[in-house]
Amino acid sequence: MLINRKNLTVALATVALAATSAPPAWSQNTTDQDTPAPVLSDLQQQVKLQLAQLPRSGATQKARAKNISSWYAERDYQPLWIENNKVTEVAERTIYQLLTAYKDGLTAADYSAGELFTMVDASEPQDLAKLDVGLSRAAVKYGQHLRSGRVRPNTINRELVIYPKKLSAEQLLSQLAGSATPSDILASLPPQTDRYFRLRNHLISLKLQEANGGWVSIPAGEVLKPDMEDERLDVLRKRLIQSGDLAKGAHQGTVYDGALVEALKRFQARTGLAIDGVVGPTTLGQLNITVQQRLALVTLNLERRRWMQADFGDPYVFVNLADQVLKLVKDGKTIHAELTQVGQPYHRTPVFADVMEYLEFNPYWNVPYSIATKEYLPKLKNNPYVLQRQQIRVLRNGKSVDPGGVPWGSYSRANFPVRLRQDPNPKNALGRVKFMFPNKFNVYIHDTPSKSKFTRDSRYFSHGCIRLKSPMDFAEKLLGFQDISRGRIDRIVASKKRTVVKLEQKIPVHVTYLTAWVNKDGSVHYRRDIYGRDKILAKALAVKS
Repeated sequence: MLINRKNLTVALATVALAATSAPPAWSQNTTDQDTPAPVLSDLQQQVKLQLAQLPRSGATQKARAKNISSWYAERDYQPLWIENNKVTEVAERTIYQLLTAYKDGLTAADYSAGELFTMVDASEPQDLAKLDVGLSRAAVKYGQHLRSGRVRPNTINRELVIYPKKLSAEQLLSQLAGSATPSDILASLPPQTDRYFRLRNHLISLKLQEANGGWVSIPAGEVLKPDMEDERLDVLRKRLIQSGDLAKGAHQGTVYDGALVEALKRFQARTGLAIDGVVGPTTLGQLNITVQQRLALVTLNLERRRWMQADFGDPYVFVNLADQVLKLVKDGKTIHAELTQVGQPYHRTPVFADVMEYLEFNPYWNVPYSIATKEYLPKLKNNPYVLQRQQIRVLRNGKSVDPGGVPWGSYSRANFPVRLRQDPNPKNALGRVKFMFPNKFNVYIHDTPSKSKFTRDSRYFSHGCIRLKSPMDFAEKLLGFQDISRGRIDRIVASKKRTVVKLEQKIPVHVTYLTAWVNKDGSVHYRRDIYGRDKILAKALAVKS
């Protein structure tokens, strides 16, 4: 029979301790404070020493090291990945999973995967302990990154007001220790949604494209319009075949027409450009973005997906600020989608989630303090009646006052004592309806009289709220859940009276910022970083955590 050296060492040490120092059993005080400390094997001692050497620079690493050390201490520093003084197959499979972290837009080197791989044949206690603690630290770090992202969004940008669910080191290590397949535990940590996995699969396909040499680059030249001849058509065809917008053999010849024009329009639609079939400077720039640049963009958006909760609710409203589109989703299907106008680059709409509670038809517009003082006060100083044609009244203590009797010249942004309110009317800044999900940003979804701006491919025009192109269609869908017909909605609007309609079922609203995603039909979409949030996130991810 083989003797387990670790157990034998522990047993002999325990016997020696009892023989030399233990008082008679009847004289012992059996309180907890007198309970002898467990005798540690060489391997356990080495595990303890390795824990003391864990990196502790920065709040994140310090907390992670503290929690991992506490977990090991609770189990008397018994190793997790070592059995009979050998690295287990489970450990080897976990290391392999770390080596393939690129599939989720993560980097194997951040988890010391290569170094751990070189240690799988270790046999000395010091080396085994180094691998055990190192693999536990790597698995915790990797698991936490998969669960809630590498960075805390609200710490890198105060406009990102979302708080991903945390996963503690103790919780994850306990799960790994209690599983025969830790890789399954780790694989379950990212959002278990098609939205995440479609983008993840696209990342892998981009990696393959990169390995095959990337995409061809189209030379500069004159603006290419339909029915023109151009010597660059062979390259343009190849580029659109590479992106899946043009089928092989679908277009031939030297004239830019037919299937090739339609393929370019598909490309323009996927990249948020004006869909005109013209290869101008902006479209050419998008065509010549490299695979490496797209890989970086997809990596950023996988991080954003990990910030989001997997269950959005049912039904739910989804607004992508980078796409400037709103969707209403029920039973996993989009039942309403429309164009939006969102905050200007200097009035950026924040990223957050809340709950829609009611609709307000024929609303008043209580002019925000910032707009009243920055934009309207200078005009009122020149002409106290300038706002009357917009039906904006001046209120003091809730009562309307004559603007001609207000000493506007003595007021500033620091001492503005009145409120400005616009009555319900066709020119009301909120239009005929607003959709309320009360929040600290005073951001909501609403109608707008500025309909002509919806024809633009870039629609960043508001002070931060989300304007709708077809708000009555949206209202019809929402109120259809409680059997309120379009006819009744139209009668409420026609009354011109302010009317509040409460939602019987409160509906989650998710305001997001995604510059890359994959639709259910497999089409890949990219958007420009109008708010500069990609740059902020890329800079934050460049710092190891």
